[in-house]
Amino acid sequence: LGSWLCCSMGMLVFNKLAIHAFRLPLTLCGLQFLFTVLVMVVGCYSSIKIGSWRDVMRWAMVVPFFTGMILSSILALEYAPMSLVITFRALSPMLSLVAERFYPSPIQVTSLMILSLAGMLPGVVFYVWDMDKSHLSGMCWAVLNIFLAVSDRLLQRLMLSQEQSPVDISKTGLTLLNNLLGCIPLLVAGYFTSEFERVPSAVAELDAVGYVWVMASCVVGVGVSYTGIWVQSLITATSFLVLVNASKFGVIFLEACVIKENA
Repeated sequence: LGSWLCCSMGMLVFNKLAIHAFRLPLTLCGLQFLFTVLVMVVGCYSSIKIGSWRDVMRWAMVVPFFTGMILSSILALEYAPMSLVITFRALSPMLSLVAERFYPSPIQVTSLMILSLAGMLPGVVFYVWDMDKSHLSGMCWAVLNIFLAVSDRLLQRLMLSQEQSPVDISKTGLTLLNNLLGCIPLLVAGYFTSEFERVPSAVAELDAVGYVWVMASCVVGVGVSYTGIWVQSLITATSFLVLVNASKFGVIFLEACVIKENA
């Protein structure tokens, strides 16, 4: 939990800084995926275990949502402040709570859980009420990110928990599959948007600080991918999404006091 919290906060901050230095979201996401694949193959090869092709095909259902979640988060951060992305994510546990009631081993719901989740709604309403209208495009990406994140967490929980319907793949194997298979939709999207044609000019415009932010986002991306799978195997999807929201108080503080952007 501690490792994931640190990586999660770092990922949001470094993605925000990296996308402003290197304004090619598909390419940035692809670099993060390829770096994670390299680390898994070179550093964790001996621990990679894949039970069967059936397990691979089952887990492949996660990949579009995992890739979309990462990419939509980067796009939301490009067009809006981090606090907007974080605020909208407060809605995600409510959606996952309903879905997890239909699992083979359903989540137990109490009145206090409902009350605490409902308490997040006023904060979202207050934020949107006084939001800068220039952030509307970022809000659309943030809403899409919610649905992709919820779907990703629900599928991962279903296939990771021993109480549900787990796959026979090691955590390093799952991390490898997420990032390796995730490169495929990125390549397709990059081709149709012609983003890859702009890579040489974007790289030429990068300064030393920009390289640091891009590299930092790749390093932290490895941690987020691996520890995220580890944590999701231990707690419910709803608990994970609540944890995501709770971890972002530090990020809001960083944006307000360190990065000094207007929330």
